[in-house]
Amino acid sequence: MRFRTKLLITSIAVVIIPIILAVGTYLVLGSYLVGRQQTVGYPRNMDYGMISDPGGAFSEMTEELTKEITLSLLVDPFALENTLFLSELNSKVEQKYAFIIVKKGDAVYYVDDYERARDVLKELPGYGTNVNGIYYTSSRRLVRQIDFIFSTGEEGSLYIVSGLRPALTTSMIVYMSIAIILILLLTSILLTMWIGRSFFKPIDELNVAMQHIKDGNFDYVLPTDVKEKGEIGAMYRNYEDMRLRLKESAEEKIEREKQNKELISNISHDLKTPITAIKGYSQGLLEGVADNPEKQMKYIKIIYGKANDMNNLINELTLYSSIDNNRIPYNFVKLNVADYFGDCIEEIGADLENKQIELNYSNLTTPDTQIVADPEQIKRVVNNIVSNSVKYLNRDDGTGQIDIRILDELDSIRVELEDNGKGIAQKDIPNIFDRFYRTDASRNSKQGGSGIGLSIVKKIIEDHGGYIWATSHEGEGTCMHFVLRKFVDYADSSEADTEAVTVDQDTY
Repeated sequence: MRFRTKLLITSIAVVIIPIILAVGTYLVLGSYLVGRQQTVGYPRNMDYGMISDPGGAFSEMTEELTKEITLSLLVDPFALENTLFLSELNSKVEQKYAFIIVKKGDAVYYVDDYERARDVLKELPGYGTNVNGIYYTSSRRLVRQIDFIFSTGEEGSLYIVSGLRPALTTSMIVYMSIAIILILLLTSILLTMWIGRSFFKPIDELNVAMQHIKDGNFDYVLPTDVKEKGEIGAMYRNYEDMRLRLKESAEEKIEREKQNKELISNISHDLKTPITAIKGYSQGLLEGVADNPEKQMKYIKIIYGKANDMNNLINELTLYSSIDNNRIPYNFVKLNVADYFGDCIEEIGADLENKQIELNYSNLTTPDTQIVADPEQIKRVVNNIVSNSVKYLNRDDGTGQIDIRILDELDSIRVELEDNGKGIAQKDIPNIFDRFYRTDASRNSKQGGSGIGLSIVKKIIEDHGGYIWATSHEGEGTCMHFVLRKFVDYADSSEADTEAVTVDQDTY
């Protein structure tokens, strides 16, 4: 429930609840006070006008009854001698907590309940006492007197006596005042508890939760399951979203720090190996260990190769930094698949031949198949995968082999690079494209590597709108697959001439 709605309900309840409780209290108090006045024998339906204002209600009732009696006497001058008529009058006034007494001379001529009238009989004045209107007896009764003459010529008086004493009004005021004060206090407490439970308690819980966030504890979950759609529910959900994001950010920061430490460790190891080699062979040259031109040339070639390894590693780190900041520069152009991969294979083949590794290449696409790609970055992908395959060939029989196949798949091409190396364990395959992941936990110096090569490959392929995966069998080899979409010319007109498609992106 929205907080504004709760405030509106509270505003209405502050008025409605006290009124309802006050009315209920008035009804209950009326019954209680009337019961205390020993009004047994009167009708059970309550006349609350008589309770709240006995004097006014009695005066109004007797005025109407007097008029009725006067009219009856015009029709029948001796109607007040008729006990049946008097019983009907008594029944009417009983509805107002009153009763009738008729005296003939000094004797009681009519009374419905003698016990009820006992305390007031001796206080009633006689005929012709000139009492006008309503008077108050010593027994705290309201009485109205009507004098008349019996058919026998004797004097008679009809008395209408109130069964409720006027003191009832004072008691009602006192009790109702106390009741209203208690009602207001009760209403205030109930509404405060309701607002407190639905607003202040959640705010306190949020304060505790925010303190946990301040202290770096992102695992603290709010104890209350808030399902409402109001502001409090939104605050709870926003806090939970914030907590999860902060937790994720903190975990990413920890993971990044871990990766950076691992990267520094990996790079230190990978740099140490070529530097040690360069230092050793250089020292050999300086100390004259290489004492002939042939040996000197061999040392120089080794030093040159190690320097290239270091340069490649630095280039890889530079690219990794670009990936980390999402700022790899791409220059997309339209490439003929056969021509482009043919040139790549020619360059790779020469290097693999020097390492005595057999390279097999086949292109099953049509001669006019084209893709839109960055030639430098796709070449980096192929070189990284081939270098990774060479690193893990480890064949004692010297029969290393790499097969590169280009397959046609309708609207895309699939490139497969397969080797006959030691393969990858099935449990490692899902992780090989993660940054810094290495299946070679021992990190022997021969294989080394920073652990970011395949993550770079995956990033480049995905930025080209393709995808990459691996299949492998331990002891048999590994096959890397990546898919790139074909370029399709949908228009034949000159406006659709895309022969020089070039897109430069600083941020991809």
